[in-house]
Amino acid sequence: MDMNWSPADAAFRDEVRAFLDDKLTPDLRAAGTLRTSVYSDHEAAMAWQAILHERGWAAPGWPVEHGGCDWTLSQHYIFSRESILAGAPALSPMGIRMVSHAIMAFGTPEQKDYFLPGILDGSVFFCQGYSEPEAGSDLASLAMAAVEDGDDLVVTGSKIWTTHASEANWIFCLVRTSRQERKQQGITFLLIDMNDPGIEVQPLVFASGEQIQAQVFFDGVRVPKKNVLGKIDDGWTVAKYLLIFERGGGAAAPALQVMAEELGRQAADVIAPGGGPLSEDPAFVAKLADIRVRAKILEVFEYRALAALGAGKDAGSVASMLKILGTELSQQITTLAVEAAGPHGRVFQPHATRPGGPIFQYTPPTDGYVSGQPWQAVAPLHYFNDRAGSIYAGSNEIQRNILAKAALGL
Repeated sequence: MDMNWSPADAAFRDEVRAFLDDKLTPDLRAAGTLRTSVYSDHEAAMAWQAILHERGWAAPGWPVEHGGCDWTLSQHYIFSRESILAGAPALSPMGIRMVSHAIMAFGTPEQKDYFLPGILDGSVFFCQGYSEPEAGSDLASLAMAAVEDGDDLVVTGSKIWTTHASEANWIFCLVRTSRQERKQQGITFLLIDMNDPGIEVQPLVFASGEQIQAQVFFDGVRVPKKNVLGKIDDGWTVAKYLLIFERGGGAAAPALQVMAEELGRQAADVIAPGGGPLSEDPAFVAKLADIRVRAKILEVFEYRALAALGAGKDAGSVASMLKILGTELSQQITTLAVEAAGPHGRVFQPHATRPGGPIFQYTPPTDGYVSGQPWQAVAPLHYFNDRAGSIYAGSNEIQRNILAKAALGL
């Protein structure tokens, strides 16, 4: 990519910067810069989405007819990078980046008319019901049952590791509607109102102490068949399409590049074990350089995928490659951040950060004392949270199997 912006791109960059300077309050910036995971503080994220929606920028990757922006790839990159640099909160991806695209591709006119405007303005907030206690990366082994009863499907079972289940008012689920020769058959993609009787949400506690995910129990929940996305027993087709956007539909490289740059700046104020600033320590410099090179490579692949999606093509196995590269690079960065944080990073002090969910059984000090700099408090929490990156959306081992079959023919 030519990093010498055209006059039009430079003007757009200045427009984005002016907007961010005007609309990002100190609280919103803190929610973005001090977040400890891929998820920002829920209230801050929803407040930021409302501001973006008013400007028409809540879902720039959507088709224009549904409320998206007619931007070039360069403009998408500029908007993403400038938002991260300014400290904007991250929006929850389950609606805007994920199920919305499946609704556009497979939904009825009535489903599109109801869900898409609500996803944009935040009144419809989705969580994802895929994994089960006995079906994670091997998702086709799912067992949560949906039995036809007149105009309804009666759903019984549970989903686990459901992000934002406590905040969501809708959940998109894969359910088992029949047993057929192949386990990928007989699965249905279902949109369920979280306020329906028979649904119970039990929060789960992360290693970081955050309660962002939950297990969701369904006990005879009646769901109208009009809430089936696609066809009954053909939900695997919808799920495969959606996974392209979950695994590689966005642009992770700008965020990772910004994280690397920030870490380099922060290291200048840290004393290395041998004396002198950490930013001049040969071992640290070599690790950071490797991260920067990998982030640049990821950026090139992301542009290839975005160009394919923008042309209406299927990104295919590239999405699996992006998922592997993005999550493992993020883990590499957070590992280096913990090393850089040093002794200060050993102290558990979530009050110095903006976690993505409540912290289980944690009482902050009455005087608000923080050991070291705020980023040294963020580093260990982000590190623990980031360990899940290579597992969710299909483990990276599964992604390598997909690549071996689709790209290498093995």
